[in-house]
Amino acid sequence: MARLLENKVALVTGAGRGIGKAVATRLAEEGARVACCGRTLAHVEAVAQAIGGRAYAVDVAVGAQVTATVEAVVRDFGRIDILVNNAGVTQDNLLLRMSEAEWDTVLGTNLKGAFLFTKAVTRGMVRQRSGRIINITSIIGLTGNAGQSNYAASKAGLIGFTKSVAKELASRGITANAVAPGFIGTDMTAALGAEMAETLKQRIALGRLGTGTDIANAVVFLGSDWASYVTGQVLTVDGGLAM
Repeated sequence: MARLLENKVALVTGAGRGIGKAVATRLAEEGARVACCGRTLAHVEAVAQAIGGRAYAVDVAVGAQVTATVEAVVRDFGRIDILVNNAGVTQDNLLLRMSEAEWDTVLGTNLKGAFLFTKAVTRGMVRQRSGRIINITSIIGLTGNAGQSNYAASKAGLIGFTKSVAKELASRGITANAVAPGFIGTDMTAALGAEMAETLKQRIALGRLGTGTDIANAVVFLGSDWASYVTGQVLTVDGGLAM
């Protein structure tokens, strides 16, 4: 059976660990050549080496760095077929205690970063008259969460951004969709501790935390020809948490 993404070129931000690492790995398994992008070069180099891709150090919130990175990926691979905007951070705090820096850092990485990378890849995708843009949002962008007003705003903004981009680019053969993970077993959730993890599981219909591969499988689907008639959608992958 042919691999779903044979000969496609994918760019994944935040690819050095967690969901981004899982996404990069699954894309490669399905035949894609993967550009692994992240702030810490050592992390993305390790992933790229493991999957036969290439590594690029970039701060997704800095326009000049994003433009240079996309230009480098196109030089190295010849094109970009799939963009996965995964890079994300949290700086949680109650609204009354949240600093302007905490707000700006989270919105800069999670939302502005997606804008910058999407804008940078779009010209090439328009010329190709094909492309897949996949944004990793969160169920928090759908439900909100106390102590995460910055994170929720960034992820809700990403949903609106996805739908707008989908409408703008559909006539050029480009789709834009979002994946909204629930609680996924990553370094971020591991820091919550075993007791909190058990509490979370009780809220999830399927009774377990998700894995990076659960999210990566959704990304593979949206990046493939199987999803050629899907655009402007938010695919919630949360084990039934938000229903």
